[in-house]
Amino acid sequence: MTEERDIGLPARRAAIDILSASLARRAGLDEALSRPLFKGLEQRDRGFAMALAMATLRRLGPIERALDAKLTRAPPEEVRNILRIGVTQAFLMDVPAFAAVTTSVDLAASHSSTRAFKGLINAVLRGLLREPPNLDLPEALCPPWLYARWTAAFGREAADAMAALIADEPATDLSLKSSDHAERLAAELEGEVLAGGTLRTPRKGDVAAWPAYDEGLWWVQDASAAIPARLLDAKPGETVLDFCAAPGGKTMQLAATGAEVIAVDRSPARLVRVKENLERTGLTVEVVAADAGEWADEREFDAVLLDAPCSATGTYRRHPDVLWAARPSDVAALASVQSRLLDSAAKRTKVGGRLVYCVCSLEPEEGEAQTAAFLMRHRDFKLSPAQPGEAGSPWASQLADGTLRLLPHHRVGGQDGFYVARFVRTG
Repeated sequence: MTEERDIGLPARRAAIDILSASLARRAGLDEALSRPLFKGLEQRDRGFAMALAMATLRRLGPIERALDAKLTRAPPEEVRNILRIGVTQAFLMDVPAFAAVTTSVDLAASHSSTRAFKGLINAVLRGLLREPPNLDLPEALCPPWLYARWTAAFGREAADAMAALIADEPATDLSLKSSDHAERLAAELEGEVLAGGTLRTPRKGDVAAWPAYDEGLWWVQDASAAIPARLLDAKPGETVLDFCAAPGGKTMQLAATGAEVIAVDRSPARLVRVKENLERTGLTVEVVAADAGEWADEREFDAVLLDAPCSATGTYRRHPDVLWAARPSDVAALASVQSRLLDSAAKRTKVGGRLVYCVCSLEPEEGEAQTAAFLMRHRDFKLSPAQPGEAGSPWASQLADGTLRLLPHHRVGGQDGFYVARFVRTG
């Protein structure tokens, strides 16, 4: 009997809760992780539940194809979720086949709403064990509507390369408070320093237990997410505005330059995390809870960074749930929010000052189209093109106008998808 079999039903039930919440709504995963069902588990069981749910989300498309081939009619969602984690355990985790089937049947038997489907679950899983499915098809790893959009925007080869990364658990990227500690931290964290200064480590688990965490010398931040703040090029003594600042990675980057930083976010709850990280790292920032589009402060700044709310489709390597919770209508709705926030950021930028706009989205309406529309509305701004490789950006991510379209496959080992544009106010 393996350790996974010993873990039993509560951890698997928690995995189903995480999966169900992730598929039902945006931010569902975070909500599920705060519930007693998950938090009440022992640490080992929490780790297993999280691993099971995330592995299912990373291969959800191929899993759905495999199940559809064995089902003559759609079962209730509760039953389908039991089947989904059963497939994941049998084919993607170190769980013996008999344990994957038995625990799935036991889960069904434990609730009156699913008890009648025990036989179906047993038959479907055993059928798949006899005819193992292909769970690595690139075109199946991504929701069809997103795969079609990526193909139209970037070509079939790029869409396949991006989709293939969905299945891979990424390494952990860290931003350093100072490059002075890079060599030491790379050794202690068994990682490598990437172009631009990000430290990438294969370590997993509780980051609070890692070397130098309590010293505040680093924070978790994807390599792509670190590029916009570097492009802003904040200098000691400059005034810098960080709009939509939470969770605070870019805020800490800006503060570490010696600039005078004001971080604005509409969510007081999310700003709690920003303040905690600032305290841990010993960095000083003025933190304001306000809607960036309606903030009453009339000050102008040397540099403004706007990391706008977006569909977040570029974060799927670390958050595969965004692929399945996102809807086509989200893109258009969020694009109007981004335009409003860009206008607010523009009026707070001094003449001669810099404005960097970014989104962790792969959708052109939230990136390239926003830049084009912004320049039409604001004739007193022009693009300030990024130089090839500037701020640690891959050369493949450089667009002709000097903006950056950071695609996940542009960096060996992957990176989050981002769009970044830098402007300067000319008058």
